Amino acid sequence: MAHTMGNHLSGMPMDGWMYLGMALIGIGVPAAIFGALPKNWPDHQAGAGGAFEAPDDTPMTRSHATVLLVLTLGLIIDTMKPATLGFVLPGMRGEYGLAKSTVALLPFVALTGTTVGSFLWGWLADIYGRRVSILLSTILFVSTSICGAMPSYSWNLIMCFLMGCSAGGMLPVVYTLLAEIMPPRHRSWVLVLVGGTGLVGGYLAASGAAHLFEPLFGWRSLWLQGFPTGLLLLAMARWIPESPRFLMERGMNAELAEMARKFGIVRRPVQSPPADTGCAAAHHRELTIALVITALSWSFVNFGLLLCYRPISRIAVSVPRSRAV
Repeated sequence: MAHTMGNHLSGMPMDGWMYLGMALIGIGVPAAIFGALPKNWPDHQAGAGGAFEAPDDTPMTRSHATVLLVLTLGLIIDTMKPATLGFVLPGMRGEYGLAKSTVALLPFVALTGTTVGSFLWGWLADIYGRRVSILLSTILFVSTSICGAMPSYSWNLIMCFLMGCSAGGMLPVVYTLLAEIMPPRHRSWVLVLVGGTGLVGGYLAASGAAHLFEPLFGWRSLWLQGFPTGLLLLAMARWIPESPRFLMERGMNAELAEMARKFGIVRRPVQSPPADTGCAAAHHRELTIALVITALSWSFVNFGLLLCYRPISRIAVSVPRSRAV
């Protein structure tokens, strides 16, 4: 029906079927989250000291390669969410008849959700494990794709906040999991490769989807694509391992032994920390401040460019070819 209306849903009254669909999503998402959470855990082994790491000479195996492919795909899907913002804003503004200051609330709300999700999912990953956290993020990917069917702008803001939470939650968990299972000598280049591929792949996927689908189905189709991509990631979740430290703390010895066999991970004792002279705390504080400033600077440039890309491209098209940069 939306296609016959020019893919415009603004002002369309919500009938009983739409309310039923939203109610089913409201019931299904908590049920799916409950189903993803582990059941009947062994007692937490607080005294189980030690850490897990593959020896430096451990070779890359097929298990490592499989995890790299799955998590890279996850980062591509994750990066598509904020990268799509710049492509949906012009169409959304035109359909709802919004002022620039009003439509600017969408990226603000979405990126605020990304920040909140980073903290929330980090906490969830420590309690329920890395793999479960990635599954929860993917479930939200699928459910919040309904953002593309919202007839009012206020509902778009709510759904995009939740979508931002899911997108922000996956990124830190993926990097942490990779750092835990990769051999030390391969860790640096693997993290750079996965991060770079996920970033560039997400931008290319978002721009490619905008080029293919937006002219035919409107800006809403760019949000609806979260449904099939999220289902694809859920189907590949069987190849995502759990954190070895988490398995040890939960007493899941059989799963831990299987993971050690696949990834060459061994247990090593934790060395006692040196006496605190105050210098370490000062160094960590300075390093944290430097990293926060770097992250903020990158975010301003990255997301500023994404959100201004469409207006800049339109200006460039209007400039005569001989004067174009």
